[in-house]
Amino acid sequence: EDGSYAISGSKIFITWGDHDLTENIIHLVLARTPDAPPGPKGISLFVVPKFVLDENGNPGNRNAVEIVSIEHKLGIHASPTCVMSFDKATGYLVGEENHGMRYMFTMMNQARLEVGLEGLSVAQRAYEHAAEYAKERIQGRALGSGGSSSIIDHADVRRMLMTMKAYSEAMRCLVYDAAAAEDRHQNAQDEAARVAAGNRLALLTPIAKSWCTDRGVEIASIGIQVLGGMGFIEESGAAQFYRDVRITPIYEGTNGIQALDLVMRKLPMDDGSVITSYLDEIAALDGPLEEGGDELEGLRTHLAAALGSVRTATEWLNSSDDVQARMAGATPYQEMLGTLAGGYYLARQALAALQNADSDSWLAAKISTARFYGVNLLPKVHGLLAGVTDGPDLLFAIDDEHIGAPA
Repeated sequence: EDGSYAISGSKIFITWGDHDLTENIIHLVLARTPDAPPGPKGISLFVVPKFVLDENGNPGNRNAVEIVSIEHKLGIHASPTCVMSFDKATGYLVGEENHGMRYMFTMMNQARLEVGLEGLSVAQRAYEHAAEYAKERIQGRALGSGGSSSIIDHADVRRMLMTMKAYSEAMRCLVYDAAAAEDRHQNAQDEAARVAAGNRLALLTPIAKSWCTDRGVEIASIGIQVLGGMGFIEESGAAQFYRDVRITPIYEGTNGIQALDLVMRKLPMDDGSVITSYLDEIAALDGPLEEGGDELEGLRTHLAAALGSVRTATEWLNSSDDVQARMAGATPYQEMLGTLAGGYYLARQALAALQNADSDSWLAAKISTARFYGVNLLPKVHGLLAGVTDGPDLLFAIDDEHIGAPA
C-alpha cells in the first residue's frame, strides 16, 4: 500500500554490512520482482534501510536485515565483510522496475576508478616503505665503496626500487587522465567535447582498474623482496601492503572481466575510432621526443616500438570474428595497453621536465624515471603480443582431467 516491497534473500561480500557509526545504514540490493523477465533484464534495484523511517523521517523500527557472519579474509582486516540475510525486509524501488543493472553500473564504473586509485595508493606506500628501509639497512660493501653500504647502493635493490618508482608514477598519470576525462565528461559545455571525454573515460576505466591493481600487487611484492627476510615478518609492515592490495584485482569486477570489457566493448566503440585516436595521440609524441635530443632518443625508440606492437594486437582483435579468440587474448592485451599507456605518460612528463632539469634535481629524476621505464618495462609489451593473437586452442588443448592432476 505504501509502495514498498518485501525483500527476501541473502547477500555476500557486503563491506561494513553493519556498524554503529551512523544512525542508519542503507543497503543497495539487486532483486527480482514477482513478474520480472528472466536474466539481467529482470533485475531491479532497491534501497533497504537498517531502520525503517518513521512518519517524521527519522530511523524507526529495525528492518528485517541481519548479519549472518563476518568473513575471515587475507587482508583489509579493518573493513568488516559481511554475509547479510533479508527476511521480507522493507525495501524501496530505485528508478524503474527491471533497470537495476543499468543503475548499479553507474556506481560500479565509478568504483572501478576508485579501486584503480587504491592500487596506486598502496603501491606508493609500499614503495616509500621499501625505500626508507633500503636507505637505512646496512649490508655488504657496494662496488667502489670504502666500507659497509646501505642496500640501496646495490644494483639489484636499486633496480627493484626504480621499478616500483616508475610503475607508481605511470599509474598515477593514468588515474589522473581517467579522472580528468570524467571531469570533462560531466562539465564540458560543448556536446562534442563531452562525448569525446565520455569515450575516453570508457576506454581508460578498465585499464586504470586492472593495470593499476595488477601493478599494485606486483609493487607490494617487490617491497617485501627489498626488505628480504624482514619483509616476510609481520613486524616490518611490508606484508600488510601485499595482503591489503591483493583484493584490488578481484573486487568491483575482476581484472579478467575488465579485460573482456576492454576488448569486447571498448575497442569496437565508434568502429574502433576511440582506441585509434588514443594510439594516434601516443604516436604524435614522437616528434617532440625527437626534438628532445639524445637524452630522450632511447625512450622515443622504445615507445614507438611498443606502440607498433599494440597497434598490431588492436587491429587483430578488432578484425577477428572469432569471439573465443578475442576473449582468449583479452588479458594479455590489457597488460600491453596499460604498459604502453604508462610509457606514454612518463614520456610526456620527461618532455615537460626537460627545459629546467639542469637546475632542478626533482625534474631531472622525472626524465631518468621515464628513461628507465622505456628500457626496462616498455619492452615487456612485445612478449605479450603472441598471447593476444595466438587464439584459444592452446588454452583448451589439455583435457580437464589433466588440469590440477599430479605432474
